[in-house]
Amino acid sequence: MPDIDPVYLIYALAAGSAILFGEGAYLLFASATSYRKRVNRRLALLDDARDRESILVQLRRERGLTSGGDLALPILSLNRLLLQSGMSGGMTRLVIYTLIAAVLVFCAVLVWRNSMVEAIPATLATLTIGPFLALKTMRSRRQKKFGGQFPDAIDIIVRSLRAGHPVPIAVTMVAREMPDPIGSEFGIVADEITYGADLETAMRNLFFRVGQDDLPLFVTAVAIQGSTGGNLGEILENLSAVIRDRFKMRRKIRALASEGKMSALLLSALPIGMFFVIQMVAPDFYGSVWKYDLTKLGLGVAAAWMLAGNLLMFRMVNFKI
Repeated sequence: MPDIDPVYLIYALAAGSAILFGEGAYLLFASATSYRKRVNRRLALLDDARDRESILVQLRRERGLTSGGDLALPILSLNRLLLQSGMSGGMTRLVIYTLIAAVLVFCAVLVWRNSMVEAIPATLATLTIGPFLALKTMRSRRQKKFGGQFPDAIDIIVRSLRAGHPVPIAVTMVAREMPDPIGSEFGIVADEITYGADLETAMRNLFFRVGQDDLPLFVTAVAIQGSTGGNLGEILENLSAVIRDRFKMRRKIRALASEGKMSALLLSALPIGMFFVIQMVAPDFYGSVWKYDLTKLGLGVAAAWMLAGNLLMFRMVNFKI
């Protein structure tokens, strides 16, 4: 074992001590309000001591809505995707990100292929298809995160109702205690109820903003209880158990379907990987036949056939509950 210079050891211990001292000072003097401020975005905005109505308007506009809660863009599908994806900044930020991605794609294709004929279509595809794909991915992640938080939020509402609080106060408890995305979403519900909306309308607006699969059960339970009466706490407690069972079943199905997904991934990646390996090892291997149209036609047919197989395997392992 090599000898360690005591000077370097002292430096390392001093650096570790300084880091631990800084962390201890931070934990000692950090206030509880700073923690509350980081719970979700709505609480962070409330920390600026503004009125709740202006914060409600700001949260709506950040999500691509008007100040009254209506869709702001004429393209409804894009506006709904933007709303449910949770992207803050609205259409302005989406346009900026899309333009940056288009410039990067144009430069990359132009440098790699040295062809304007290929760079222009790739840029147009990024400008037209790219925003929809990015927003769909963000929406899927946000809905999964919302679904994981949803049973805990229902449990908070149930405990609040059993303590004797009305439903709007129970919803406000979720907005105070839960992180994003569910914290700010239920905060918007509480603010809408405060400024004139009835409970059922606010809940339906919540489903419209999020689009998660379990939300209609919650909205329907609240609507039925509001019109016919009943023990809402008991109904929501049973609903929480049902949602948790559905969540477990989804995870179980995902585990069982992982073999098929991995097979599709490997079978799709193998020919592409072998092509690039051969290009690196023997660059002239395809050089003699690359100029013929039959070669390009054959590769196109093979790619289409592979895509059809991937879609078929995806349909076989993709289940909805």
